Amino acid sequence: MTDSYVRVRGAREHNLRGIDVDIPRDALVAFTGVSGSGKSSLAFGTLYAEAQRRYFESVAPYARRLIHQVGAPKVEEISGLPPAVALEQRRSAPTSRSSVGTVTTLSNTLRMLYSRAGDYPRGSTERLDSDAFSPNTAAGACPECHGLGTVHRVTEDSLVPDPSLSVRDGAVAAWPGAWQGKNLRDILATLGHDVDRPWRELPAADRAWILFTDEQPVVTVHPVREAGRIQRPYQGRYMSARRYVLHTFADSKSETLRKRVRQFMTAEPCPVCDGRRLRPEALAVTFEGRDIATLAGLPLSTLVDVLRPTADRPGDGPAPTLARDLVARIEVLTELGLGYLGMDRPAPTLSAGELQRLRLATQLRSGLFGVVYVLDEPSAGLHPADTEALLTVLGRLKEAGNTLFVVEHDMDVVRRADWLVDIGPRAGEHGGRVLHSGPVAALAGAEHSATRRFLFAAEPPPARTPRTPTGTLALHGVTLHNLRDLDAAFPLGVFTAVTGVSGSGKSTLVTRVLAEAVQDRLGAADTRPDADEQDGTDADADASAPAARAQLAGATGLDAVDRLVRVDQKPIGRTPRSNLATYTGLFDAVRKVFAATDEARARGYTAGRFSFNVPAGRCETCQGEGFTAVELLFLPGTYAPCADCRGARYNPETLQITHRGRTIADVLALTVDDAAEFLADVPAAARSLRTLKDVGLGYLRLGQPATELSGGEAQRIKLATELQRARRGHTLYLLDEPTTGLHPADTEVLLRQLHGLVDAGNTVVVVEHDMGVVAGADHVIDLGPGGGAEGGRIVAAGTPAEVAASPDGRTAGYLARHRGDESRRPLQD
Repeated sequence: MTDSYVRVRGAREHNLRGIDVDIPRDALVAFTGVSGSGKSSLAFGTLYAEAQRRYFESVAPYARRLIHQVGAPKVEEISGLPPAVALEQRRSAPTSRSSVGTVTTLSNTLRMLYSRAGDYPRGSTERLDSDAFSPNTAAGACPECHGLGTVHRVTEDSLVPDPSLSVRDGAVAAWPGAWQGKNLRDILATLGHDVDRPWRELPAADRAWILFTDEQPVVTVHPVREAGRIQRPYQGRYMSARRYVLHTFADSKSETLRKRVRQFMTAEPCPVCDGRRLRPEALAVTFEGRDIATLAGLPLSTLVDVLRPTADRPGDGPAPTLARDLVARIEVLTELGLGYLGMDRPAPTLSAGELQRLRLATQLRSGLFGVVYVLDEPSAGLHPADTEALLTVLGRLKEAGNTLFVVEHDMDVVRRADWLVDIGPRAGEHGGRVLHSGPVAALAGAEHSATRRFLFAAEPPPARTPRTPTGTLALHGVTLHNLRDLDAAFPLGVFTAVTGVSGSGKSTLVTRVLAEAVQDRLGAADTRPDADEQDGTDADADASAPAARAQLAGATGLDAVDRLVRVDQKPIGRTPRSNLATYTGLFDAVRKVFAATDEARARGYTAGRFSFNVPAGRCETCQGEGFTAVELLFLPGTYAPCADCRGARYNPETLQITHRGRTIADVLALTVDDAAEFLADVPAAARSLRTLKDVGLGYLRLGQPATELSGGEAQRIKLATELQRARRGHTLYLLDEPTTGLHPADTEVLLRQLHGLVDAGNTVVVVEHDMGVVAGADHVIDLGPGGGAEGGRIVAAGTPAEVAASPDGRTAGYLARHRGDESRRPLQD
């Protein structure tokens, strides 16, 4: 009789303490524990990694050689392990050419439908290949916009936001600052232009030449300097504002400069393809009277209705066959609550949870069985109503003969599991033990489990008394995406939770409209950007197109806010070179400590020697990354530890310098908790480490690559970076699902920090799905009632008690249940 368990013996990956555990196959198994306890090390770092290693061994010799580069998990033995598929949240950000259609491969089938069964114009002699219907191929892309659908322009209004200023006073805001901008102004004066007259009073021809000319005249400039400074004439070449902006945006290696000039550009639909991205020949082909760009732009729930008549048609021709395949695959997506998405929706605009559900739906249609699916928090970013649909889909994957290993923090999902593996009791070196492996109900006997308290809560937590607002910030007539002429009021001096199902407009309202309105009022000097890179790497390289701005009829109460802080889940970096130590700035303090040692001084090593970005100190084989890229040809590429430095990042000479017996690489390998003790006498480092612990990140290693961090971890690193700064005035904090990736025990730690910000006189607004967070807020704004075109309205607003009692929206029932009001409010579908 075959063994129906996966049996793990002696797992020691990361902080796992040589654990033995038996896990049933053909079941939904939840892995729980506080952040950093070791559950992902078991599920992904051990089980999935070993399945991947065995797959490599079963294929070509080329792939077997890669095993030595990728590495094998630290485990003595695993038996009964089937092939595995991983669906992780940790991922590199997709490019702007990636879309819902490409992620799910739906666009491939739609292109085939148009190629083989589309209605061609009269007189067409041959059918187009499916590549001709893709904006990502030379055969299909519009030649004007290269398949992007938009062209970048500069206008007089974008280059000169304040026409009351003169050129000397900075009317041409797009020009660079400091000496380069003064140089351009001096050249203009030398050319005979009036640089002291208000811009609006200059002749139209002069304004046009200054901003848009392609000429680059060279003149001799006699600068006027302050008294006592040398005033030598020099040869200056003029460059128009348009030329400067477009040249900098296209060619500059500095993301800071590119971000600066991006604000002076406008994105307009391509005049040739009208934003549809394709060549005229492809757009001339129709199906059901629509071109492919029109169908790709429809919400998936609407697209199904267009395709269904063809899918229901009897026969095995290309049209019915392809339409049936599309309908079946789209129905899974709508079941997962993604029917509001269009096939042409750019992948970078999707949340991590949306991307994972798209990949999950693709797997459901793959027809595989006997496979282990390892999922990383599939409920992340989901409203409780959407979680119900997710559980249905997971159940179908299991019924098809598969096993599901789910790393999860949502107790509603955990309760529905067949088996529970709880790791702990705490994070890092204080975790790594199996506290329970068995049926869910039996966790009640695991006395050291941090999960037990939340899984078997006997009664809801006591309700907080809502704070009294100190004022109101109101937005009027908001129109952007699915928000249409919306009025929204945010009370100041309190904690506000914005809720709603996926796609209802929450993030658009908070992180786009509210943030832009406040930022426009304050100016760049009083805002903290959401993706500041502290180590010079590019965290937002693909966000090249200027985003569409909201239409706003008016706003009141903005004067009460002195400062804006936006904290989102964008990666803090795209390569292993970025990490939390560089991002928070604490690494500067660490490098100074090593430079101050006697041995470093004797050798003449400065703090720069201990940067892995500097040639003198780093390992040149991996350029200080500690990892080298491994291309797997037929599989996605990965990173492997550098063969020379073995991940240390530095050359041997640098590693000869120690502080209290540790090298700089040893310090980077410390967890935040351990580093806080090791560097307790270094004030600058201690402050950063304390705030990282305060937001529940004590388990992360200082040098942990950004590519290994989840979106929730990246967000909390940004929050910690902000918390260590001196605060001044009334600050508005905007956070997008800050509890993503957090165990309920860690959520409690984070909420203490956020509520502390409010107690200090600030305002906190969070987009949130965790009903525990919502129940503890002072004010709730619920959007809906559905997603996409069916959302974008405020269906309820008020205290948690008032929203829980509301007859409208899909949040009320779940909030009522969390508050213990289920006798009054039945759970809604």
